[in-house]
Amino acid sequence: MTLRLGTRRSALALAQSQQVADALAAASGQAVELVPIVSEGDVSRASLSQLGGRGVFATTLREALLAGRCDLLVHSLKDLPTAQPPQLVIAATPAREDARDVVITRDGTPLGDLAEGAVVGTGSPRRIAQVRRRNPRVSVQDLRGNVDSRLARVRDGELDAVILAAAGLSRLGGDLGGLHAEPLGLADWPTAPGQGALAVETTADADAALLAALSSLDDAATRTAVTAERAVLAGLDAGCSAPVGTHAEVTDGDLRVRAIVYALDGARRVGLDRTVRLELPPPDQRGYGGYPGSGDGADAADGADPIARATRTGHDIARRLLERGAADLVPRESTP
Repeated sequence: MTLRLGTRRSALALAQSQQVADALAAASGQAVELVPIVSEGDVSRASLSQLGGRGVFATTLREALLAGRCDLLVHSLKDLPTAQPPQLVIAATPAREDARDVVITRDGTPLGDLAEGAVVGTGSPRRIAQVRRRNPRVSVQDLRGNVDSRLARVRDGELDAVILAAAGLSRLGGDLGGLHAEPLGLADWPTAPGQGALAVETTADADAALLAALSSLDDAATRTAVTAERAVLAGLDAGCSAPVGTHAEVTDGDLRVRAIVYALDGARRVGLDRTVRLELPPPDQRGYGGYPGSGDGADAADGADPIARATRTGHDIARRLLERGAADLVPRESTP
């Protein structure tokens, strides 16, 4: 039997889906074919800020999966609403690529040094706010389109710079055609929850052999990190396009999370950094609540489950951000 993998039609979506298809074919011993599907987000020319967090890049694909027109889907995780439909499961999150944003220019001028009136293209409210904080002298122009068309607008002089995801450029081969890339550090410029990661989704009642094959593609550290990032977004009750930057990583048993909520105009921000221990230490080394230094007795209920720990951490960060004033900055919109 040939497995049918549903994907968006863009060059980037096809490239990353083919990577998953090849890995799944090797794990399952079955052929995997791509099934291109046009999503609402691909058809609409509206600004990302207007489209909001309604899952415009995922809904049509999910409908095809539930209708039996494909067996699994590959999404860019940052495009998925945080609420998971009960009929579907994210069966694998492969190892994440570079989560950073990059600034693309003709001559390598850093974003902070671009001259007054320089035009920077991006359609992301988060990136718009970050650009305005980094360099208030520039003008920001709303931007849609695929990676090649965005690069062409810089190359042709229509734009002085664009902001793109490093992972997308890498998956397309990394050829900038003579343009220059400035990677933006995640400490000062956290990106969208889940950026750089893929989500492989199938039905909750999928064949056990398919679920087992997909589980072999899952990267535990990536799943834990993106779970924390998406829990922050869910706790803020904000959509996928909200001006929220968050990045988490697992290092030596610690989960480190940085989250920042921006005002849409970039004038204000509220941020929080937190590091928690994922691995449960021996009983004689545990603090109150089960973890060293923990003051939250409920943490003990997480046991040794890193996903539960990541979820709790993300929700707690969101609560603290709201208490510190983030509620006045982020557009609230319960995502479906």
